[in-house]
Amino acid sequence: MERLETTSAVRARMSKQKSRNTGIEVALRKVLHAAGLRYRVHRRPITGVRREADLVFGPARVAVFVDGCFWHGCPEHVTWPKNNADFWRTKIETNRRRDADTDLRLQAAGWQTVRIWEHETSEEAAARVVAAVRERR
Repeated sequence: MERLETTSAVRARMSKQKSRNTGIEVALRKVLHAAGLRYRVHRRPITGVRREADLVFGPARVAVFVDGCFWHGCPEHVTWPKNNADFWRTKIETNRRRDADTDLRLQAAGWQTVRIWEHETSEEAAARVVAAVRERR
């Protein structure tokens, strides 16, 4: 299939997508902090693996990743763009494979991963994170 050129409007919109400190990340951090949990932000849980978690609870060995529904192919909300369809399907499926590989690598190193979807409320997401951290303390 021929690759279609991306319009300047689409390119501008995509370049403005935040990868750090998104609304759900900040809301989640506020709820977790209010619950008394302390964490590191945007850190690599283990050396030698170039994968950065959004939140790291070092002593409990819990790594939290906040995944965007579009970028990580949320089972509930994944959409497949019509323009550059092959490119986007490959991009999203590569992200999914990398996420699974990250989870396996961290698990092998003794870490637990918690994956949060952007559509989750900060309260539901925080409840899962709190449970994981407290279970491992």
